[in-house]
Order: sequence, then C-alpha cells, then structure tokens
Amino acid sequence: MKFCLPLLAVQDVEASKAFYTQLFGQEVVLDLGKNVTFSGGFAIQQDFAWLTDIDPASVVRHSNNMELYFEVENFDDFLLLLEKHKEVKLVHPPKKHEWQQRVVRIYDPDFHMIEIGESMEVIARRYLSQGLSVEEVSEIIQHPVEFVRKCI
Repeated sequence: MKFCLPLLAVQDVEASKAFYTQLFGQEVVLDLGKNVTFSGGFAIQQDFAWLTDIDPASVVRHSNNMELYFEVENFDDFLLLLEKHKEVKLVHPPKKHEWQQRVVRIYDPDFHMIEIGESMEVIARRYLSQGLSVEEVSEIIQHPVEFVRKCI
C-alpha cells in the first residue's frame, strides 16, 4: 500500500485554489473541478460530505487538530506578501521558537491551520556565516550535526 496525499475538505474550491496558488505559489497539478491536486503534494475537495456519503453537518471546520507545514527561504518577504492579504486570519502573529525558527500560523478559507516557517537550512547558514562552528550551530538550532553539515 502507498500513501498518496492528504486531502482537505473545502466549501469553495475556486477560493481555496486561489488562496494556495497566490499565497503559497502552489501549482495545480490536476484540476478535476471539485477536486484539485497541488504541486506540494496535497489536494482539496469540494462537497466532501457528498463524496463520502456522510452527514454534511459532521464535516468539522476550525478543528485546530492538524496543520499543513510550509517553509520559506525568505520569511520577511512572506510576511510582506501576507500583509497584502488582509482577509487571511492569523492563528498567531509571527514568533520565534527556541530553535531560532521564525514562524507564523494562519487559517485558509476553510479554517485549516497552516504553519509557515523560516527554512531551517537558511537559519543554519546564517549562524555558520557568523563564524560559529557546526557543533555550535547544531546546539543553537537543535538539529543534528549532520543536518548542519549538509547546509554548508
């Protein structure tokens, strides 16, 4: 058996398609009308209750029990893009985790949670460029030494 991709239930496939293409640069790999697959390896499905023969009232919105995770090379540029989309609801404002990764979490049009984090490779290279050793960077960003070496 092979896992293929996660699928998100959406109310308006066109609105969600625009959200993921405009804000995340996702390319549509397959568009079947009510079902769209993106280059990032996930899909959206309109009329999920109809597709699955379940009660439409049982399709939960805003459950906050999972997220899609994206990384960006330039976190500041993403924040500028996000500022242009006033309609996007934040889960929380940008913050920095103890492993030095800056992140922001937002909701898509159907209140699926999305995390956008600064690329850990970018963070490792930033500290390395300051003259810190591989071991020091590994400790600061809480990633294995092997990961940091690959970032050189």
